[in-house]
Parts: sequence; structure tokens; C-alpha cells
Amino acid sequence: MIIYLIRHGKDNDNYRGGWSDLGLVEEGINQSKLLYKNKEKYKIDTLISSDLRHAVETTQEIEKKLNISAKFSSKWRENNNGILSGMLNSEALQKYPNLFFNTLRMDEQYPGGESPVEFYNRIKESYNKLCNRILNGEIGPNVMLVTHGGVINIIYHIVKSIKWTNKCSPLCKLTTTGIHAIEYTVDGWKITISNNIEHLQ
Repeated sequence: MIIYLIRHGKDNDNYRGGWSDLGLVEEGINQSKLLYKNKEKYKIDTLISSDLRHAVETTQEIEKKLNISAKFSSKWRENNNGILSGMLNSEALQKYPNLFFNTLRMDEQYPGGESPVEFYNRIKESYNKLCNRILNGEIGPNVMLVTHGGVINIIYHIVKSIKWTNKCSPLCKLTTTGIHAIEYTVDGWKITISNNIEHLQ
């Protein structure tokens, strides 16, 4: 039993992310097309994705290779940054000069968005439900999940039993379309692949 975590392809760095529904840039599309070129290495039963556009566009390239349909869900979205979602960085810096994810208190919401603790709890609940569905045989044992860097970082903290806050540095590199794997072992779920980018080389 294994969960492959994929960060979406490259999007436009000139805009705030979060719940932005901007699509991939050309480089991100090309990354996504390369993502599953070594498909014989992975046997995927279930494909799941965030429903934000840049994740969807990444997943659509995988669907073509796998010939299966993905299940899209808002539960796997990045942190909801409310009114800043998709805003130009220059505009955000002018209107909200001190408003960043790591400047929020854990219980402080973005205007129109969610707080860091709400984000963490959403991902923890979604991850635990996914693991239980795999263990209970409700879905196939090999799952590929296309999501976002912040989501993957939280999952790393959960698997490694390390406390997470919005001021934590990532526990791993988070290259766009990097592949991570969490495998079920006799000692529970363990990270066995971290940010594999062979497909980009």
C-alpha cells in the first residue's frame, strides 16, 4: 500500500497562490507531460487531485497516461488565502504589505479565508480518512494524489510526528511535479521517496 504525492506543475510566480485558480505556465504543462513517462515504475489504482485549476491541469496529463479518471476534491486544496487568492504580488504588497501566511497567528484567518490551524486540521482529517480507506479496502492500495506544496509539507509533519506551525520550514524539497511516496510498513506509514524529479532530467 502506497500513496504517491505529486506537487502540481509550475504556475505563475507573479501571483499569490493559495486558492488561486490560475492555470499552469508552459513550463508547468511540459513538466506534467513528463511526469508519468516512467509509468512502468508505478502501479496506480486510484488517482485523486485537488480541484484547483493548476492541480487539475497537472492531473489531466496523468489521466491520459493512466487511462483512468481522477477524483477531484476541494479537501486537498492549498491554504485558503481569501481575498489574496490570485492577486498580483505587487498589488498584494501594496494593499496588504504585512500579510503573509507565516505572519498569521495560528488561529488568525486570512480575510475571507482560513487560519493556519484550520488548514492543518483540514489536511490532517483528509489524510487520515485516505489512509483508513486504503487500509479498509475501500479503494485500491496504490494511490496517486496531486496536490500542493503546503499540503505535502503538512503530511510530512504528520507522518514524521513533528509538530507543524505556519512558521515551520518545509521538511523536504518541493519541486513542481516532484514525486513523494508514503508506504505502509510493519511500523506504519513511512516516507520512502522524497521529491523524485528523475522525469525532469
